[in-house]
Amino acid sequence: MKALLVIDVQNGIVNLGNFEEELSLMENIIKDFKEAKMPVIFIRHLDDEEESGLYKNSIGSELHNSLKDYAEYVIEKQTPSSFYNTELQGTLEKLGVDHVFITGFNTEFCCLFTAIAAFDRGYTVTFIENATGTVNTEETYEMPGLDIKDFVGTVLHWSNALEVLDYEEYVEEYKPKNII
Repeated sequence: MKALLVIDVQNGIVNLGNFEEELSLMENIIKDFKEAKMPVIFIRHLDDEEESGLYKNSIGSELHNSLKDYAEYVIEKQTPSSFYNTELQGTLEKLGVDHVFITGFNTEFCCLFTAIAAFDRGYTVTFIENATGTVNTEETYEMPGLDIKDFVGTVLHWSNALEVLDYEEYVEEYKPKNII
């Protein structure tokens, strides 16, 4: 069975940028999974530091209004990996999931770490590159011209360890075959 992971779509991240396109793509994918009666699992990052935009029990840590009504499962984490010290693997096992689709924030941290951790645990992984977003920029990393989503997607694709698609490829690959 397949499951969709929607990582860190929280006020403390989404409110830092214009992510309308990414949120729209995530919502389309969520609707596909809901229609196919496949699990949609939201991940929430919670920090212990009060200065953090994702401080536990703060408005910033709450799921963003645009997608929160779709959350049937919510897993809380405190590291970039959605698997480390969480209930995610147990939930996936209980649901009979063997293939996870990755969407959410931040592309180069939590989405990347979760994709690698899922692969390491034996899951088939599909990373939907343009259905991820990041608050960081080329200036953050002092790398002029860096397209973070494309870079992460390229590295993962070249690894030959997991599938990397953009939304249009996802639609072409999965929707017509009613696999989702």
